[in-house]
Amino acid sequence: MATRYLDIQRVYYLYDVPGGAERGGHAHKGLYQLIIAMSGSFDVVLDDGKDKKRVHLSRSYNGLYVCPMIWRELDNFSSGSVCMVLASNKYDEEDYYRDYAEFMRARWQA
Repeated sequence: MATRYLDIQRVYYLYDVPGGAERGGHAHKGLYQLIIAMSGSFDVVLDDGKDKKRVHLSRSYNGLYVCPMIWRELDNFSSGSVCMVLASNKYDEEDYYRDYAEFMRARWQA
């Protein structure tokens, strides 16, 4: 099996997220991400349009690899948590699905 390596084009952080707040709520058309809890903990809810899975991140030596065309939501942030995201591309608003119904139409038309 061939291994595909992706260069990191962008690194960003989520921090000072208020208790009860959510982040994410979108999918990407072509972006790959590695999500890491650098401090504290939070949950990532992944949705491929058929199944949903909740992943709890709480250790900086574990990361969650998220492929394109997966809806993601981040919630359950602990106090002082820091989320680091390594992304395969620079920011491009055209790469986002921010409307779940639009994401579902695109996901299942292929």
